[in-house]
Amino acid sequence: MGAAMRRIHVGNALSAFGLGFTVPYLYVYVAQVRGLGAMTAGLVLAVFAVAALVVLPFAGRAIVQRGPLPVLLTALVTAAVGALSLGVASSAAAVLVSASLLGAGQAVMQPALATMIVDCSSADTRSRAFAMQFFLQNLGLGVGGLIGGHLVDTSSAASFTLLFAIEAAMFLLLVVVMVTVRQPHAPRIEGAPQASGRGSWKQLMGNRAMVQLCVLGFVLFFACYGQFESGLSAYGVEAAGISTSALGTALAANTLMIVVAQFAVLRFVERRRRSRVIAAVGLIWAVAWAVAGYAGLGHGSQEMATAAFVSTYALFGLGEAMLSPTVAPLVADLAPEGMAGQYNSAFALVKQLALAVGPAVGGPLGASLHAPYIVAFLVFSLGISVLAVRLGRQLTEAQDQPWVGKSRVVARGGAPVSAEV
Repeated sequence: MGAAMRRIHVGNALSAFGLGFTVPYLYVYVAQVRGLGAMTAGLVLAVFAVAALVVLPFAGRAIVQRGPLPVLLTALVTAAVGALSLGVASSAAAVLVSASLLGAGQAVMQPALATMIVDCSSADTRSRAFAMQFFLQNLGLGVGGLIGGHLVDTSSAASFTLLFAIEAAMFLLLVVVMVTVRQPHAPRIEGAPQASGRGSWKQLMGNRAMVQLCVLGFVLFFACYGQFESGLSAYGVEAAGISTSALGTALAANTLMIVVAQFAVLRFVERRRRSRVIAAVGLIWAVAWAVAGYAGLGHGSQEMATAAFVSTYALFGLGEAMLSPTVAPLVADLAPEGMAGQYNSAFALVKQLALAVGPAVGGPLGASLHAPYIVAFLVFSLGISVLAVRLGRQLTEAQDQPWVGKSRVVARGGAPVSAEV
C-alpha cells in the first residue's frame, strides 16, 4: 500500500472505533439515561436513516465536483459536532437535531472514503483494499464497543457524555490524518462505460448493470444487515428462547468470523467471477436461515437452539467477508471516469433504504410470525443468487473478473498495462 492508502485505512479504523463507543448504547442513552422514553429513542434511530436519505443524493454530486477529500472533511466536522452535542443534549428536540447532524455526517463518510480508496487503487488491488477496509471497520467497531461497555454507567449521564466526546475526538483526529492524504488519479479498467457528463443521475440510471447491482444490493442489505438487530434478534428471543447474553455472543461470533476469515476468503474470491461469488453468498445465507429455522422451530434442546442461532450469525459473517472484496470494487469498476463518487453515493443510498425498510418489515414478522419469517428470508437469500447470475450476464469480462487482463499480460511477458479482454 502507498502512503495515501495507509492513511485512508487508518481513517476507516478511527471512524469505526469512534462509532463503536456509542452505537450499541444509543437507545439506552436516550430512553433511560436522559429519561426521554422509548418513543423518542425510536425517533432518534429513524432520524439517522432519514438524514442519510436526505444528504446522500447530494453527496455524490459534491464528490464528483469537488473531490472526495473536501466532502469527507465536511462530513467529519459535522459528525463531530453532532456527537458532542448529543452527549450533552437533555431535551427531545436537542437530541433529534444532534442525531440528524451525526447521521448526516456518518452517511457521507462512507461514499467519500470509498471514492478515495478507488482513486488510490487499481483494478488489480481494489478487492484487497476494500477487504482491508471492511476488516478494519469491524475490528474498530468491536474494539470501540468493548471499551465503551466498560466505561459506560447507566446511572451516570456523564459516562455517556464521555463516550460521545471520545467519538467526536476520533472524527476530529481523522480530519488531521486525512488532510495529509495526497491522492493520485484513479486508474481505470478496460470495459467500463464512458460518459461525457459529470454527476449525472440520468446516466447512472441508464447503466443497466449498475441498476441491476443496486437492486441486488437492496436485497442483500434488506435480507442480512436489516435483520441483525431487529427481525432476527426478535425471532431468536421469541421463537428460540435466546437470552440477551446469547444474543451478544451471536453478534460477537459474526464479528469474529469476519475478522478471522476475511483474508483467507479473499484468496478464494480474488480469482473467481464476482457474480458467482455473490451468488454463492446467497446460498450460504439460505443455509444460515435454515439453521435459524432449526433454532426456533426444531424443538431441540435449548443448548442446541443457542448453538444453531450463534452459527446463523457466524454464517452471515462468512458471507459478508466474501462480499466486501466483491461488491464495492464492482461499483467502482462500473462507474465511468470521474463518476465514482456518484456511483458510491447511489449505492450507499440503496443501502440506507434497505436498512430503513428491513427492520420495519422484519421486526414484526420475526417477533410473531416465526415460520413465515424464516421462509420469506430464505427465499430472499435464494433470490440473491438468481439476481447475481442475471447481473453476471450484464458485466464485461473485465468487470466480472478483473484479474483476467493482468494474467494475460503477464503470460505474454508484457508490462502490466491495459489489455484487451
